[in-house]
Amino acid sequence: MLDDQDRRLLRYWQADPSLSPGELAERCGMTPGRAARRIARMEEAGVVEGLGAVINWSALGYSVEVSLRVTLDKTQGNAFDSFLAEARKVPEVIEVQTFLGRVDARLSIIARDMAHYQEIYRARILTLPHIADIEALMHVARIKSEETLPL
Repeated sequence: MLDDQDRRLLRYWQADPSLSPGELAERCGMTPGRAARRIARMEEAGVVEGLGAVINWSALGYSVEVSLRVTLDKTQGNAFDSFLAEARKVPEVIEVQTFLGRVDARLSIIARDMAHYQEIYRARILTLPHIADIEALMHVARIKSEETLPL
């Protein structure tokens, strides 16, 4: 689906998302119109889902990150759907993943400090529906956080 020129566009764009279409086209050795058409085609195909700001939440005073591995009570037919719907409503939950296996979901939670985390955990997490078990993993260090693809 992608040819070498598409991959080149994506490589440069991943490396520097602030590049203008003209700068991107120049670096890729093509006209701005051609680059724009290729980008539009990749957006329409769902290859490029959008652009956004990456916000450093620790710079905003959030110093605690906890990963919760959640096992649901699957005797209820709607356990996954209702749990996920309610988990999405918790503002401090910055990521929700689902799995096959013993662990059904993982929630990534940020908090200002441990007291704030305890408040979130007691008031918002423990009240989520259909939880059978929770295991908390305290985030210590982020060793690698890469969203660019090897194109």
